[in-house]
Formats: sequence, C-alpha cells, structure tokens
Amino acid sequence: MSRTTRLTAFMIAAFALCAAGDVQAQNPQKKVQAPRPIPAETQMRQQINEWTVGLAGGLLEGAPIRLATEISRVVNDGSSMHVLPIVTRGPTENVNDLLFLRGVDMAIISSDSLEEYKAQVPDIQQRITYILNLFPQEVQILARPEIKSLRDLAGKKVNFNTQGTAAAFTGPMIFSRLGIDIQKMFIPHPVAMERMKQPNSDIAAVFFITSKPVDPFLKGRWEGGYHFLSVPYDPRFDDYYLPAALETSDYPNLIPSGQRIDTIAAPTILTAYNWKLTSDRYRRVARFTEYLFSRIDKLQTAGFDPKWKDVNLNAKVPGLARFRAAQEWLDANTAKVGMRP
Repeated sequence: MSRTTRLTAFMIAAFALCAAGDVQAQNPQKKVQAPRPIPAETQMRQQINEWTVGLAGGLLEGAPIRLATEISRVVNDGSSMHVLPIVTRGPTENVNDLLFLRGVDMAIISSDSLEEYKAQVPDIQQRITYILNLFPQEVQILARPEIKSLRDLAGKKVNFNTQGTAAAFTGPMIFSRLGIDIQKMFIPHPVAMERMKQPNSDIAAVFFITSKPVDPFLKGRWEGGYHFLSVPYDPRFDDYYLPAALETSDYPNLIPSGQRIDTIAAPTILTAYNWKLTSDRYRRVARFTEYLFSRIDKLQTAGFDPKWKDVNLNAKVPGLARFRAAQEWLDANTAKVGMRP
C-alpha cells in the first residue's frame, strides 16, 4: 500500500472516530433524576392560599363587619376553607373594593350603593352577583312637630350624618327621586338631634338608613310631637329598595299603639364578583357558598347576631342576579330543606 493510500485510509478512520464521538456527545445516556422535594414553607404557602377567600365587611363599629366575622366563625374549616373578614371604609366603598382591590372575592354592600358606580361602570349589575340577602336597612326620618309630611321639608334643613356614611349617600338620592328640594346638612347625627330639639331649630329632620331599632330613637327623650315621616313605596324605588314599616314594637315612645309608619328599605347583601365559571376564584367562592348555606342554622343560634334569625336563603335582591353556585345549591336543596328561614 502506497504512502498516499495509507494516509487516506488513516484520515477516513480518524474522521469516523470523531463523528462517532460527536454522535455520542450529542446523545448522552440520560439519567432519570428524582424530583426535588417541595420545601415545607412552599407547601404551607400553597395550602393556606388554596381555599382562602377575602370578604370585605365594613367599619369596625358597623353591623356588616360583625356579620362577616360571624360568617368566618361558622364557615372556616381547617385547610378546606378559610374566610378573611376585611375591615373597610363601609358598604359603599366595598363595591369599589370588590371590583378592583386584590384579595377581595366577596363584599357586604347596600343594594343602592350600586347607583354611585353606574356612570363609571355601566355594566355594574352584570359584574356583581349576590349570594345572600342579609337584612334590610330601613329609611327612618324623624321630624320636628310642625313637619307633617315629606313635602313639608321642601326648602328646610335635613341632616344626613357625616359624608361617607350610608345616610349621606342614600338620603339625598331619595329626596332627588321624590322631587323634593331640601337643604342638605352633613354633621354628626348626635349633634344634629340635639340642635333639632331646641325651640325654633333650623334643623327640620334627621335621616337614618340602618337596621331598626336605632338607639337614639328607642332610648332618647322625644316629647312634644316628634315623629317619623312616612316614605311610601312606589315604582321610583323598585330598582334597589323594598317596602318596609316602622311599628309600635320598634319605637313604643314614638309610635302610638296600633300605628304603622310605611317606609322603604335597602337590602344589605352578601355579594361576589361574577367570576368566570372555570376560574380558581369561582371555585373558592362556590365552596364558601356551599359551606355557608349548609351551616346557616348555626348562625341562627344564641351567641350570634339576632339578624341571622330573619335571614331567608330564598330572598331575592332587586336588580342583581344570584351567584350561580348559590342558585344551584338552592335548586338542589330546596325540596329537602324547604323554605328555610
């Protein structure tokens, strides 16, 4: 074999060996690695967030945050359900929190607080659903003796408590719907009521919207003809309000025996964002709803707010659709439990 032939053969062999080495390098034998264990802290974080829901309640001194706290006491169930009651700036602000604040899945609101958001969020009533109609907040207007009807308040001063309260929002809206032009005042109700008692006071009435009875009316001294004004229900109120009444049993020192003062009430409601049915947050709120509805009897026992005894799972809310999981639970259980209180 000539030198040239031997060199050529050597080069071919060397090339083959290099090629084989490259193939082996490109296709190494894969080793199966065991999955890394999840750190205990990561497991705890996942577990505590898996079934946690945020519930916007209200101000510390208000009924909504108390009800939210009681809901959490009954619905909380170890790692399978965790309700966080959230102190907020009140039922009207809760709508804003439900729409935009991270971590808020549900909120307790007044039905008429949706009116404030209609201009900015035209589809507000499609974005929010209700789970439960909790309790009514009755309109209660206490007037001086010379004021005989709502129309007598035209041009006179009516106090609506301080800005940011339910009365300060609802009161002017109701008088606007009635077409009665009054002078609006926004000072603390205790101050306004003391001024209203003075002879020739410039304050003709005070406007409350809250659950009856109200302590200042029930326990205060109101002699000389102070009385509640009737607010008859009519179609101007059917978007957010329901008919209601104040009776002697509510205020025996202000309403004579056998009399009844017609008024309107805004439902206080437990709402949820209208989550997509496939979303994780819908799944969490759906489980919350199941736990709440199936344990509502516990909330109606001694030790909880008496308002729970009047809660009717079937009660509807004007202007809103019910959260789908809530309606499905009712459809599946109404025959078994009947018209539960």
